[in-house]
Amino acid sequence: ISFLWPWVFAALPLPFLLRWLLPAAKQDRDAALLVADLDDFRVGEDRTSINTRSRWPLLLYSLAWICLVIAAARPQWTGDAVELPVSGRDLMLAIDISKSMDLPIRHNLRSVSRITATKAVASAFIEKRVGDRIGLILFGDQAYVQSPLTFDRTTVDILLQEAVTGLAGQATAIGDAIGLAVKRLNEQQKKQREVALQQPATDIAKQADKHISEDRVLILLTDGVSNRGEISPLKAAELAASKGLKIHTIGIGNRGSRELDEATLRQIARLTGGQYFRAYNTTDLQEIYELLDELEPVEKDVKSYRPIKALFYLPLSASFILAALLALLLYAGQFSISALFGKNVFHSDRS
Repeated sequence: ISFLWPWVFAALPLPFLLRWLLPAAKQDRDAALLVADLDDFRVGEDRTSINTRSRWPLLLYSLAWICLVIAAARPQWTGDAVELPVSGRDLMLAIDISKSMDLPIRHNLRSVSRITATKAVASAFIEKRVGDRIGLILFGDQAYVQSPLTFDRTTVDILLQEAVTGLAGQATAIGDAIGLAVKRLNEQQKKQREVALQQPATDIAKQADKHISEDRVLILLTDGVSNRGEISPLKAAELAASKGLKIHTIGIGNRGSRELDEATLRQIARLTGGQYFRAYNTTDLQEIYELLDELEPVEKDVKSYRPIKALFYLPLSASFILAALLALLLYAGQFSISALFGKNVFHSDRS
């Protein structure tokens, strides 16, 4: 147990110093008795018992004050260090789910749909990204977030497997997918900066801030030409570049396919500092994701923290209870406030 404000303990002797320095409480010369009750003189009453009872208010007051000072010092319990995996990389996957993704792609000696191959390879890629925040965007006529950025890789994979071609329309809006990724990644960056601003301005915090601004990546996979959307792919790429977002693009389809706009995908990657990859079959696609895994390695920095639990409410509650007991004694006429700082604690009214 430690105290957040230990200097508060300097106030601990204050009331006791006041009691010692202030003059004794004035007494009425006509008072006949200075005891609580005539019953105190009943036969067999021990003088020690009377003195003991006379000390109770002062004892309660002392304990209440001590508890109050302890509460003001903010006691807190600090637990054992807990380590959390930390990665500054925010990784967003944008996958085309237009109807053309149902077309076949070679897989060994047989064919599978492009979306099936993409799901299988992307799933293995997601599984390796331990510690990274991963998000998923699906796009067709329009783009939408299937999964926000999260450390929960299992959930992202499940949502990927649930993707259905044609759900977002028949066309391809590459620019909208990039624009949405920029928006979501910027929101995540803003949250991270808000957290960083709450930390002390140490070298570690500065490095973390730098890490936040650099490691943001979008991997975009499509098999078609952008023919829909509110923003063109190149305009969206320029916006992404201005925000420090790196985009790797993957074109999927058979050799000689005229459906794929490779020139635009190359330009998007070039503008943002990423790379363009071409996948003709599932083997190519798997090799591309393995290469991306090497290009964007998982960072295994570890951040540790100690859980802290505030305990001030315990002594504060005790102080309130003791103060309530004192109030009851005062109400019953067993002592006066001034008597606490004088020699006589108990008194009785003149009869």
